Amino acid sequence: PEVMESAGVPRNLRSKMALSRCGSLVFLSRGSKIIGLNLGEKGEPFLYNCDRCESQDGSPGEEGSNGIVAFAFSPSGNYVAVTLDNKQLLLFRTRPWECLSVRSALRRSTSLTITGAEDQILLADKSGDVYSFSISQPHSPGQLQLGHLSMLLAVAVSPDNRYVITADRDEKIRVSLLERPHVIQAFCLGHREFVSELSIPPNHAQLLVSGSGDGTVRLWEYESGKLLHCLELSELQLPASWKPRCAVVRIVHCRGADVFAVLCDSFSSVSVLELDVESRRLVHRQTMRMKERAWDVTFDDLGGLWVLDGEVIVLYQLQEGVWQEIPDHPDHTRINDIIRTNWPVFQDSATEISCSNLYKMSIDNMTEYQLKKQQRIQQRLKKRGLEVLEVKRGSKRSRMDEATV
Repeated sequence: PEVMESAGVPRNLRSKMALSRCGSLVFLSRGSKIIGLNLGEKGEPFLYNCDRCESQDGSPGEEGSNGIVAFAFSPSGNYVAVTLDNKQLLLFRTRPWECLSVRSALRRSTSLTITGAEDQILLADKSGDVYSFSISQPHSPGQLQLGHLSMLLAVAVSPDNRYVITADRDEKIRVSLLERPHVIQAFCLGHREFVSELSIPPNHAQLLVSGSGDGTVRLWEYESGKLLHCLELSELQLPASWKPRCAVVRIVHCRGADVFAVLCDSFSSVSVLELDVESRRLVHRQTMRMKERAWDVTFDDLGGLWVLDGEVIVLYQLQEGVWQEIPDHPDHTRINDIIRTNWPVFQDSATEISCSNLYKMSIDNMTEYQLKKQQRIQQRLKKRGLEVLEVKRGSKRSRMDEATV
């Protein structure tokens, strides 16, 4: 008997609507379309269509979807890196917005991050490898840094640039030295399904928050691999809204506070968690229900929580201990006006968000094997019984013939 597992390419971020903020900078995307905006400046937003980009060698990339798989701001916000479903890696400068380079990766990517020194882009792919791409030399090819035996889904770098942390489909989180990635510092083990999100709070650089397809958010002391706390997301949802499978698709932290926002694929709500530093636990503070579909979530530098709800941006701020919607903020109004003005750019792009094909489907054929085994045993016993009965009948006929003679 065997236990078989299904495999699939992750599409949890592909083609979904995305939102991120870094200072006054705003990044919006849907499908293969990008809008870049600097709220501190007047003028038209930066528009970019990934369907029309070509790499520096003249290649348009692999045929198929050019949907955005993942993106990341650099810590200062000076750069944004974007990876596409057709294996292309784009690097943008944000002041002013412009595309610096389009490079090709060897395999389809799943996640990326930019180092604290802003000198490298670390790109994780579905084959389990991490490649580094130079920022100062924006047209140089990638260099292999490390590899897993399973599909990678998330990558992060510690604020001190000492460690690179990678998470894969086989429930493992690996902590390696950034300068010597063949040296493994620790493993963070405990998730029961694929690990989809990693977040390191800059105020507590020794801690790591991870999200998974097992419906949990976990807090780690990652240098030692010690699990500090596990929070079951099922405890935060109403029974009517809870689904058997819940995968964390987004974890973002607030730079000015010990607060995280968590987004899952099973329901349209955003959960706010607070890091209790003394007890080293994650404490649930509030869950906000969205009117449409919560596509993405981000914090601004003042602690405002921005949610991309359907086709509009919703802003929440903490007031008297409760996160409340702020409908008339000038930045909120400007971003929504830009979305409405440029909606024709977005409307033909696909929107999907699902991690269903990342779950391992185990096919246990032991029951069928045992049933067939019992059937074979019964057939053998029946055959043996018929043979014994036939021998007895033959012996009886022989005795009758002898008596007749």
